[in-house]
Amino acid sequence: MAQDSAPQAPAVPATPARALLPLILPALVVGVGAALLLLGVSEAAESLQDVLWQDVPDALGVGRYSVLWMLVMLTATGVAVGLVVWKAPGHAGPDPATTGLDAPVLPPAVLPGLLLATALMLAGGPSLGPENPIIAVNVGLALWFGRRFLPRAPGGLWAVLAEAATIGALFGTPVAAALVISEALAGRQIKGALWDNVFAPLIAAAAGAITTTLVAQPTFDLGLPAFGHPGWGDLAAALVIASAGAVLGMAAVYAFPYVHAAFARLRHPMLMLPLGGLVLGLLAALGGHLTLFKGLEEVGELAADPDGWSAGEFAGMAVVKLAALVVAACCGFRGGRIFPSVFVGVALGLSAHALVSDVHPAVGVSAAVLGVLLAVTRQGWVSLFVAAVLVSSADVIALLCVASLPAWLLVTGRPQMQLREDGTPVR
Repeated sequence: MAQDSAPQAPAVPATPARALLPLILPALVVGVGAALLLLGVSEAAESLQDVLWQDVPDALGVGRYSVLWMLVMLTATGVAVGLVVWKAPGHAGPDPATTGLDAPVLPPAVLPGLLLATALMLAGGPSLGPENPIIAVNVGLALWFGRRFLPRAPGGLWAVLAEAATIGALFGTPVAAALVISEALAGRQIKGALWDNVFAPLIAAAAGAITTTLVAQPTFDLGLPAFGHPGWGDLAAALVIASAGAVLGMAAVYAFPYVHAAFARLRHPMLMLPLGGLVLGLLAALGGHLTLFKGLEEVGELAADPDGWSAGEFAGMAVVKLAALVVAACCGFRGGRIFPSVFVGVALGLSAHALVSDVHPAVGVSAAVLGVLLAVTRQGWVSLFVAAVLVSSADVIALLCVASLPAWLLVTGRPQMQLREDGTPVR
C-alpha cells in the first residue's frame, strides 16, 4: 500500500536582500584588489618616468624636455613596447583600437605582458591613459580567482565587479561606475529592480574608490576661479563651446580608421610602435612637453595659469594632443582615451576664455571637456560627470545638461573612436 505523504510547502523564493548579501564580500575583495593593482602600476610607471625624464637626461646633460630627448624617449618607448607586444604571450592583448571600457576576458598568461606594456607606455610619454588595459587585467584576474574560490558564481559577475571597481578607483568615487553601469543596462532586459542589479558593482566601485582615496588622495578639481550664478551669456557660451568640442572630437573619430589602416600596413609591432613613437615625438616637439603623457597632471598646470597662454597656443595644444591620442591608439600602444581627451577639452576651453574674456574659465573648460568626451567615448553620463567634477561647481551642471543636447546631436549615430576586428568603425 502506498504510503501517504504530507503535502510539501512550496519553495520560498529568495528575497532580494537574501540574494544580495552573499555578494558583499566578493565585491569588497574585488574592489580593493582592483584599486591596489591600479595604484601599483601607476606608482611603478611614475617611478620609471622620473628616471627616464629626469635622472637620465640630467646625467647626460640633455634638457629634460628638449626636442632631441622627446624624440629619443618616445621612439625608444615604441621599441620597448613593440618588443613586449611581439614576444609576450598573447601579444599583450588585443589591438587597443578595438577595445573600450567594456574589456574582453583575457587568458591569465596574457595579463603580465599587458601590464608591462601599459607601465612602459605610461612612463614613456604617449598620450593614453591606464583605464582600458587596467580594466582588462582586473577583469581577467577577478574571473580567474573567482572561478577557483567561488565556482558557483556566474562568470559574468566577476567581469562587472572588476570593471566597476576599476572605474571607481580611477575616479576616486563610485558615482562614475554607477553611471557607466546604468548606461550599459539601459539597452538590456534586466530582471528585478535597477538597484538590485547595481548593488554588488556599486560595492566594488566604492571599495575601489575608498582604497584609492586612502592611499593616493586623488583630486580632479582644477582649482579654476569660482563660478557664480549663471547668466544667459554663460548658457550661450556653453552651447557653442560644447558643440565645438564635439566637432573637434569627431574630426579625430573620422580620422581614426585611416590612421589605423596606415599603421596596420606595416604589419609588425617592431615597425608600427617605433614609428608611432617617432611621430609622437615630432608632435611633442610641435605642441610642447605638456602634450605628453596621459594628461592628468598636465591639465593642472594649464588650469593653474588660465591666462598664461594665448588662444592660439591653447588651441594648438588641444589639436596636437588629439592627434597624439589618435596616433598612440592606432599604432599599438596599450592605453585608454579618456584622460587625454580631458586634456584636449581643458585646452580648448581655456582657448575660448583667452579668445573671449567674458567666457568664464569654468564654463569654457567644462563645456569643452563635455563635447570632446561625448565624441570620443559616446558615454553621455560619464562625460557630464567628468566635466562637472573638474570645476566642482553645482551651478555649472544645469548649463552642461543643456549644452549636452546639441553636442549629442552632432555625435549620435556616427562612427565611434573604436574599430571592429576588420578595421571598420563601431557605430
